[in-house]
Amino acid sequence: MKQKIKIWDVPTRLFHWLLVAAIAFMWFSAKTGGSLLAWHLRCGLLILGLLIFRLCWGLWGSDSARFTQFVRSPKQILRYLKGEQPEPAGHNPLGALMVVALLLAVAFQVLTGLFSPDSNTFIYNGYLNAWVDSATGDKLHTLHLAFFNGLLALIAVHIAAILVYKFVKKHDLIRPMITGWREWSGNVPPLKFAGAGKLAAALLIAAAIVWAVANIA
Repeated sequence: MKQKIKIWDVPTRLFHWLLVAAIAFMWFSAKTGGSLLAWHLRCGLLILGLLIFRLCWGLWGSDSARFTQFVRSPKQILRYLKGEQPEPAGHNPLGALMVVALLLAVAFQVLTGLFSPDSNTFIYNGYLNAWVDSATGDKLHTLHLAFFNGLLALIAVHIAAILVYKFVKKHDLIRPMITGWREWSGNVPPLKFAGAGKLAAALLIAAAIVWAVANIA
C-alpha cells in the first residue's frame, strides 16, 4: 500500500529552486549586458551564498540532504545499476553523482566569475578581480565564458534524466522537490530533519562568507 512520506525539507527545496532561478538570471543578464551586469555580479554572490549553505546543510542538515546519506562508492553505484539495491527515498546513487557534478560545476563558474575582469566597460569587475594580475584575470574570464556551455550541458542531462524517470520509469522527481512529499511503498525510511538551530548556523556561515567576499576588496 502506498503512503505519502516527507523526503525534502523546506531549506533543501528553497535552495534548489533559488539556484534554478539564479542560474537562469545569470544567463539572461550576461546575454543582455549593460547595467544588468551589476545585477549579474550580485546574483553571483547569491549563488555563492547558496553553495556555502548547501555545503553546510550537506554536512549537518536533514538526512535526505546530507552527503553521507546519498553519495556512494563506485561499487555501490554498480550494485544499484544491477538492481541489487532498492530505490532510496531521496537521491539514488546516479542522481547523487549528478548533484555533486552540478554543485562543483556551479562552484567553478562562480569562482571564475569572482576573479574575472569586465573587458568591455571596465566597470563590472568580479568582486575578487583586484586579487589577481590582469593576465590571470583574463584567463579566468575566458574559462568563465567557455565553461558555462559545460554547465548548460550538465543541466540538460539533469533535466533529461528527470523526464526519463517521470515518463519512462513513472517516478516523479519534480513534485517531491516542490511539495517535499512523495508516494512510497513498503517500510517508511527513518529520516530525521534538522531543526532551526542547524539552519541558523548554515545561514550565518553563508551570509558571513558572502559579506566578506563583497567587502574584502
